[in-house]
Amino acid sequence: MTTRQRKHSKLRRFILPLGSLAVMGYFAYHSFNGDYGIWSRERMEREAIALEQELTGLKSTRLALAARAQLLRPESLDPDMIDERARAKLNVVQADELVISIAAAQHSLQQ
Repeated sequence: MTTRQRKHSKLRRFILPLGSLAVMGYFAYHSFNGDYGIWSRERMEREAIALEQELTGLKSTRLALAARAQLLRPESLDPDMIDERARAKLNVVQADELVISIAAAQHSLQQ
């Protein structure tokens, strides 16, 4: 009876370390370049700062509009505000008022 002896390959002992290095390389690469990596985090922080500045501007605009809308509420009706809005929307004046057209004045100055 004969027995076969296998020769052990020298590459066989490098399979596990090379596989481990490949896995570590994969995770190292994605820790920098992935969707939530180090460089993406810096980009997201810059975007967060820009969005916070935009939010601050929008909040101030909202407060200004809310104050203007408060003047039109029935509890605190401001006659000047109603008069201003009516004149702007309806394009009317009262009978005793004098209207000076700025466009006509500028046209006469150019001639």
